[in-house]
Parts: sequence; C-alpha cells; structure tokens
Amino acid sequence: MKGSLSTALLLAGMLAVGSVAAAPRTVTAPDAPRALQADGPVSVKWDDPAKFTELRQSSNRFEAERGDWVQQLARYVQTSAAKPLQAGQTLDVTLVDIKRAGDYEPWHGPRGSDIRIMRDIYPPRITLQYTLKDASGRIIDEGDARLSDSGYLHNIGLKSDTDPLRYEKRLIDDWVKRQLTSRVTAAR
Repeated sequence: MKGSLSTALLLAGMLAVGSVAAAPRTVTAPDAPRALQADGPVSVKWDDPAKFTELRQSSNRFEAERGDWVQQLARYVQTSAAKPLQAGQTLDVTLVDIKRAGDYEPWHGPRGSDIRIMRDIYPPRITLQYTLKDASGRIIDEGDARLSDSGYLHNIGLKSDTDPLRYEKRLIDDWVKRQLTSRVTAAR
C-alpha cells in the first residue's frame, strides 16, 4: 500500500510537470527568443512582440500571441535574404513591427473569436530595419522598410495555400526581390 501510494504521487507529479511543459507557447513568453542564432550572412532579431500591432490591436490577444510565428517569420527572412547576397556580404535585420493578415471578429458568435478572418481591411504589414555590409564591414545600404500588401487576397501564385504565414512570407519575398536584390547588385 505504501509503495503504491508513493508511486501514485510520483506519477501525479510527473503528469503535473508534463502538463506545464505542454502549455501552448506564446510569442510573448519571457523565455521566448528575441533573436535567431547566427547562421550564415543574415542575422535577425526582433523587438518585444507584445508591442507589435498584431497583439496590441487584436480582437483576441490570446489567439494572436499563440505559437512561434515571430520566430518562423524571422527564419524565413534569414533564409530568403541570404540568397541574393554576394560572398562576404552580411545583413542585419530587426523586425520592428508585425501585423499579420486577417483578424478575429468575435461578434460572429461564440467561435468567432477563434477564427482568423481574411478581409481587405486586414492586410499584412511588416516594418523592419536593415543594414547591408560588404566583406570589409563597410555599410552598403541601411534603412527602414515598411512592407504592406493591401491587395493580398487578390494576388495569385502563392507557394502554399495552407501556410498560415503565406501572406507575410510573400511580403518578405517581394522586399528581397525588389529592394534587397537591387542594393546587393548595385554594390558590385
């Protein structure tokens, strides 16, 4: 009896610890990263996501902060922006503000606040700061970029229609293609 009681307490303790670890991750968690590990020529960091428009103006802050979408977007910036860089060039990017496409509309009923609604009035927006350097460390270009696509629902040719960050990733792709690639090639 005594052995079974201690075993039951041990199992209950393990379940309690397991359920704490299984809690959904949020982008505002104190232990959530604020930068990606340096891996290649592009470094990406971000300000406190609690200050992002996505969270400040959301109709459902709980749903808006769930997951690791900031880190996913940062990884996407890191891999996409590395492609046009020449040997020795480096790019430092800071994600200053993010507003994901769509928003929650709780006035549609009990489940309305759990569903992200896509409408033209909720376009994706990303504000970032960047510094592009050559192999010697000399600054080639730096500045702020305000990315937005008010016609995001009407554009075709998305890589994936199931990726919840597809509209934001397209903003990043457009920035890399239009602005970053031209700066990199002009620096040759």
